[in-house]
Amino acid sequence: MQRFITPRPRGMTLIEILVVLVLIGIVMGVVAGNFIGRGEEAKRKAAKIEIEQIGQTLDLYKLEVGRYPTTQEGLQALITAPAGVNNWNGPYWKKSTLPKDPWGNEYKYASPGQHGTYDIYSYGADGKEGGDGPNKDITSWE
Repeated sequence: MQRFITPRPRGMTLIEILVVLVLIGIVMGVVAGNFIGRGEEAKRKAAKIEIEQIGQTLDLYKLEVGRYPTTQEGLQALITAPAGVNNWNGPYWKKSTLPKDPWGNEYKYASPGQHGTYDIYSYGADGKEGGDGPNKDITSWE
């Protein structure tokens, strides 16, 4: 009588498991890095679009009032009538509060602006003037 010995399945060694875990970690790091970069770029694009919308609202304000809000009146003039302003038919901004940039900071406004009739800008991710990459300012004039 002959007995057949069936081979036992061989498991993975500790080294093989560690190599697989390291490779998974590298792939996850690359994928996460790509998504983080795209998220910041999406925020920059959203800020640019919102700045353009604010500009269109300011143009409507000027059509009815005859001028843009001053720097002192600020963007708040789109929601509540500044003192002494005739022909104000607002609110011009649909929401009851002023928009904030995608990083939670208020948009900056100046009229007259240094780059045009008015300047609207966000300081970007770091909330400070200047910067590169995600920290670069988003403006109405570029």
